[in-house]
Amino acid sequence: MGNAWWNLTLRFLLELAALLGLGLAGWGLSDGLWRWILAVALPLIAAALWGTFAVLDDPSRSGRAPVPVPGAVRLALELTILFGGAAGFYVAGYTTAGIIVALLIVISYAFSLDRLSWLLKQ
Repeated sequence: MGNAWWNLTLRFLLELAALLGLGLAGWGLSDGLWRWILAVALPLIAAALWGTFAVLDDPSRSGRAPVPVPGAVRLALELTILFGGAAGFYVAGYTTAGIIVALLIVISYAFSLDRLSWLLKQ
């Protein structure tokens, strides 16, 4: 199950963009102390979920799974975090960036059909 280097790079950049988008959403959707708390907490929670819940022996990751989950659960988690980040850009007023990130997520997954198939079989 090989992914092209460019798609693996894109996927990594999309993960970073999702964290940024979630932070921007936390900042933009609140004020005062909550602004700071959500701007930091949303990306940290997303990163913790991303790193914790995984499919055992996922070749696109380290293969380790601190908390093993079925492939469909992992896929739902990935899509929620990635598109949540894209939505974060959008609601924070960076509409074009949000749309571009969402389109890049779709493109990345379109070129990862072998991984999607593998995940859904787990």
